[in-house]
Amino acid sequence: MDVVPKTSARLLALLSLLQTRRDWPGTLLADRLDVSLRTVRRDVDRLRELGYPIGAAKGPDGGYRLGAGTDLPPLLFDDDQAVALTVALQVAATGPGHGLAEPALQALNTIRQVMPTRLRHRIDAVRITAVERPSTQPPASVDADVLLALSAAVAAREVLRFDYGTGDPGRPARRAEPHHVITWDGRWYLVAYDLERQDWRTFRADRISLRTPNGPRFTPRPLPGDDVSAFVISRFRGSGDSTGAWPCTGTVVLDVDAATLAPYIRDGVLEDAGGPGRCRLTLGSWSWNSLAAAFAGFGAGITEVRPSELTEAFTQLARRCAAAGQAGQAT
Repeated sequence: MDVVPKTSARLLALLSLLQTRRDWPGTLLADRLDVSLRTVRRDVDRLRELGYPIGAAKGPDGGYRLGAGTDLPPLLFDDDQAVALTVALQVAATGPGHGLAEPALQALNTIRQVMPTRLRHRIDAVRITAVERPSTQPPASVDADVLLALSAAVAAREVLRFDYGTGDPGRPARRAEPHHVITWDGRWYLVAYDLERQDWRTFRADRISLRTPNGPRFTPRPLPGDDVSAFVISRFRGSGDSTGAWPCTGTVVLDVDAATLAPYIRDGVLEDAGGPGRCRLTLGSWSWNSLAAAFAGFGAGITEVRPSELTEAFTQLARRCAAAGQAGQAT
């Protein structure tokens, strides 16, 4: 009687593994799932029937890779993932200033309709409202399509043509080589090389009116200092923002999407880290220990820690947390 549930759970586990790395040898998948290689092949075929574009690689073990398809296949979530997705969508639906509230609410309603009754009751009890932290600047709403278009131009290395501010329809479009889309103090910015002014600039995304089509492709030129966080901090340091004034400033890569984290960042620099579910964050604090605790507070995996003082602070924090856990168990 429990063959179908076990099979469904195994398919979900297989799909989750395929999403965590580019290539998976068949034998390694079999070991992770504690099944035979034949079962792995059979489950891969079932996922393909559901619409997942899983490619096969030649070799003694056989290999598998989850590719991108033209259609969205059925999505598989376990209970905890479904609840986490609900929380994230509620935050996006109630958080002002990013232009994603209505699409997030629609997505939340769509997901709720296809959930089983037992899980629907569970997520109906989840009620979260995102409350914006005080900002040194008034909130500015940004069209989600603009953010997507800016990010796409960064990835494609295409010159952007746009009007900035109120704009004058009779004036030629501004042209810039886009390099990074970042958030700072509650606003989205584009870091780009302005071709007319022959210098680096930061443009507020909510003031950008894109013109189409984009310009030609370009070869990225090095950013001053080769560090976008340091560059942005230096540009805003004299404008009343506080990150550059902190005695301790560090950078890490977090295992979470930049868009998910953006509503909670008010005094740091947030940027995409070159892949889904990864972002690079720069924060400042009064001590290295408090800075390590701030990064740890996001509850996500942490890699690429800089500088070495922050690495040592993480080590000290881990020791203290472990000691506190042991003390709690002893009481």
